[in-house]
Amino acid sequence: MGTVFYEHFWGPVANWGIPLAALSDMKRDPEIISPRMTAALCVYSALFMRFAYMVQPRNWLLFACHFTNEGAQLTQLGRYVTHSRSKKESK
Repeated sequence: MGTVFYEHFWGPVANWGIPLAALSDMKRDPEIISPRMTAALCVYSALFMRFAYMVQPRNWLLFACHFTNEGAQLTQLGRYVTHSRSKKESK
């Protein structure tokens, strides 16, 4: 068990906290969503999805983590936009 196992397993496992937090926040009020941070996390996950695919050997666990995070963050961004629009319309 060398550094490759460490880097290709424990790093992505620790990284799963980000998408899991986003998934759990979907039950909360969209008022708490920060659009700038959510957009930054979308860019971050897109870049690291590419990295996980391009690195040799391919790191599918890291790719899956960032793929999940990308979907969760885009969903959160959509919730924020919908909430903002409905708030503007009600004024």
